[in-house]
Amino acid sequence: MAYSEKVQIWKNSLEKEDPLYGELMAVTDEGELEDRFYKDLSFGTAGLRGKVGVGTNRMNRFTVGRAAQGIADYIVKKGPEACKKGVVIAHDPRYFSAEFSKMTALILAENGIRAYTFPSLRPTPELAFMIRHLGCVSGINITASHNPREYNGFKAYWEDGCQVSSSVADGMTECIEAVDYFSGIKGMRMLDASLDEAYEKAVSEDLIIVLSEEYDRKYLDRIESLAIHKGKELDLDIPIVYTPLNGAGSIPFMTVMKDRGFTNVSIVEEQRDPDPDFTTVGYPNPEDPKAFRLSEELGKKTGAELLMATDPDADRFAIELLMDNGEYLPLNGNQTGYILVGYILDGMKDAGTLPENGAMVKSIVTSTMSSVMAESYGVKMYESLTGFKNICGLIPFLEKNYERYLFGYEESVGYAACSDIRDKDGISAGMLVAEAAAYYKKKEGKTLYQVLMGLYEKYGFYAEDEPNLVLEGIEGSKRIGRMMEHVRNCPPSEIAGKKVVRLIDYKDGGEDIRHPENKIPGTNALRFFLEDPDTWFAIRPSGTEPKIKFYFYTKQSSREEALAVNEKIKNAILEIINAVE
Repeated sequence: MAYSEKVQIWKNSLEKEDPLYGELMAVTDEGELEDRFYKDLSFGTAGLRGKVGVGTNRMNRFTVGRAAQGIADYIVKKGPEACKKGVVIAHDPRYFSAEFSKMTALILAENGIRAYTFPSLRPTPELAFMIRHLGCVSGINITASHNPREYNGFKAYWEDGCQVSSSVADGMTECIEAVDYFSGIKGMRMLDASLDEAYEKAVSEDLIIVLSEEYDRKYLDRIESLAIHKGKELDLDIPIVYTPLNGAGSIPFMTVMKDRGFTNVSIVEEQRDPDPDFTTVGYPNPEDPKAFRLSEELGKKTGAELLMATDPDADRFAIELLMDNGEYLPLNGNQTGYILVGYILDGMKDAGTLPENGAMVKSIVTSTMSSVMAESYGVKMYESLTGFKNICGLIPFLEKNYERYLFGYEESVGYAACSDIRDKDGISAGMLVAEAAAYYKKKEGKTLYQVLMGLYEKYGFYAEDEPNLVLEGIEGSKRIGRMMEHVRNCPPSEIAGKKVVRLIDYKDGGEDIRHPENKIPGTNALRFFLEDPDTWFAIRPSGTEPKIKFYFYTKQSSREEALAVNEKIKNAILEIINAVE
């Protein structure tokens, strides 16, 4: 169907007093109209994500309601037991997140499916934990994670506590696409009339169950059980600054730190409370060093050795470390991963709890330095596709092989330290990094910056760089496709004077480079290995944002040389990519 036909259907179907109708009538630019309606907002393993607004390619109550109805239809097909198990729903602080979560719960209830909700916003990892804890068949989180304020999203999970796999997503998509936006969503007109009234009525009739604070405590207790060292083994007065970036992390993170006995944790007051505009930060992504501006100011006032941040739904986590010169160093996700991998392994070995059958998981675009680190402790490091549905999705494989999952992570500041929380978790990652800082300070008198430099000295001087190109809209999407097609069809044989010795095209799947028994499913990604040891790069489009992403890694005789070599390789590849019109 042409986008113009969709526009007309929406104009004819929306009530004249509906704000969406007014927004639609105000759009006069034909290019913008096409972008809003040229496709349906696609549902996949990451759910839905897009800008909030009117249109089939936007997040609004009709696109969200259609997704909720489709998932309800999918669950109903699974039978009465699946409906009885129910679905747990959470949301972040963004505009319409609370409304979309209530609406989703009501649509599920209207379809005879038990719905669980929280009284207010909660971290994504708490939702992931609660699916398995409650024995639910599914979970839904209304969140756009770290995206700019204009975005919102709809993450879908299955009963294993992971985001939906490809096979489940395909089944849900088929059901969603069968739902008409305006006549196929059960109870939609009733919800339009009075969402809050309908929600409260459903709660009073036990069709929707609002989870009490005791369930928050179950999640926090599980995180605190991950502690490797406690009490007198730690310098609990270490000065730390934390920011939730106006998201869901404030209460759970500060509760955990208090429970653990940390006495010198400062929170960035301007970013303590939820704010859908993210006024003080703009782009609430802890990967971006600009998000640490206020944390750095507070850190210098308090003498903080460690700055920590979580994103609005508290699944991503990033840090800055106090250097010997008194300035703060932003770490990329790989570097924070080195610290966590090193602390978990070193800490468990020191505590006598390191298992003989330990295993960790990293994504295919994450540095191989952590693989070298793990192997030095007799621990296997497996690879998976990006995303924690894949990283944590390997837990059943490990259990089948009688291996114990210790940790999983990827370079985009995501870390999963608990087999019962099958998504990235900024709260548990923050607790473990704070614990590591307190442990090394007490045991060795070292800062985490000194620990990181020691890891490079011990395992090799690696360099990491993960740039990306943002290309929005229809033309941007097409250009990303042409870029991938060009590199796939005309792969370079030499880059920056170094021969390409191996290419893995994951289009039809591939092998784990260290553990061939672990098969990697197909995805749109390319990985090039160069002649120098541990020197490689990868290219892939983002699955959730209008980006093409690049990953560059090398190991050289010094950190400075490694950074220089990486820069040459990056510039050579970006020159090739930018030449594609």
